Order: sequence, then structure tokens, then C-alpha cells
Amino acid sequence: MAIRVMLVDDQVLLRTGFRMVLAAQPDMEVVAEAGDGVEALQAVRSTAVDVVLMDVRMPKLDGVEATRRICAEPNPPKVLILTTFDLDEYAFSGLKAGASGFMLKDVPPGELLAAIRSVHSGDAVVAPSTTRRLLDRFAPMLPGAADPEHKELERLTEREREVMILVAQGLSNGEIAARLVLSEATVKTHVGRILTKLGLRDRVQVVVLAYETGLVRAGGHG
Repeated sequence: MAIRVMLVDDQVLLRTGFRMVLAAQPDMEVVAEAGDGVEALQAVRSTAVDVVLMDVRMPKLDGVEATRRICAEPNPPKVLILTTFDLDEYAFSGLKAGASGFMLKDVPPGELLAAIRSVHSGDAVVAPSTTRRLLDRFAPMLPGAADPEHKELERLTEREREVMILVAQGLSNGEIAARLVLSEATVKTHVGRILTKLGLRDRVQVVVLAYETGLVRAGGHG
């Protein structure tokens, strides 16, 4: 089954460029396009979509609010925010709204395709180091950043907390496995349990929650 992608951007030329890149892939198919957030929401409700490439600055309904509404739909697609600037406050807002990651608009095609596949599989966060830098910058604005304990974290075992801290620091499963002397499969199991226990959708949400609860602090470790 091909990954069904929707392109959301008010620039037709940009959508055309992305569509050409995706159309050349045997495992991807562009099933819908939208020029603003309102159209995107309508398209998600009428078309089966796996991954949405979402611009942030658009008329009628911006990408952040569109992401929030799409992620509130039943069985929502994964959303990848496309931003012009690295460490853009829109990207952070998008992650908070439920996006699974963000990419720069001028990302090389190979990286974009890898990001779509990884977000679709749910295995990895897009550019964890960039996500961490982003959160380091915006963590002071997070509610509860001064409160080191949240009730939901009490559901985790000591090992799961350890894994969660390393995920929040931007480490991949392989890097966590090496750090904790575990197999990669075991780390993947721990990450899956963390997601289930905390009711989170993916690793990006793990990172955001770790910062919100003070488990990991801006510029430092848990």
C-alpha cells in the first residue's frame, strides 16, 4: 500500500514541486491538495490520508490551527509541519498542536521522503536534535516547566523514565540501546509502553511532555 500524502500550501508552485518528487516514489501517492487550512480539514474528512505536509502561514486557517483540528479527528493522519525558518515558533506551536515533526521547506528531497516514511511508520521523530533545540528555546514558555513531577509520570517504571529522558534529549533507539546496554528491540518496546501508558501518539509528544513536566530541562538533562 502506497503512503497517501496530502499537500497543504497556499503556493501552487511549491505544491507542484513536492508532488513531482513524491510521484516519482513507488511507495507514495499524492491523494489530495489544499491551499489553506479550511480546505485541508475538508479534504481529510472526505479522503483517506496517511501523512499531511502542512504549511504554517496560510489564509483563512493557519497550519497550526488546521493541525490541531485534524489531529482531533477520528483516526487522524500524521502531520509534518513545513516551515521556512529553523527554530520557528510556528513549528513549536505545530508540535504542541499534534504534529509528528517539522521540516524546513528547502529540505533536500531525500530527507523529505525519509521524513514522510519515518512519520508514517511512527518509529522516529523527525530531526530529534532540531526538535530538542526548538524545545530548549521555547521551554521557558511551557506551562508547568517548574513542576518536576506530574501524576502521569508515576505510571512509568524507573527504566521507562530513563528511556523517556533519553528520547527527550534527541537520542535515536540505537543510541539509547548503546547508552543503556540494551537491544534496540527492547528500547523500542520501552518506547511503545511509554506511549501507551501516557496516552501519547509518538516520540515528539514524549519530548514535549518531558519538557512540560520538567523531566528534562532546557539546555540540560533530567
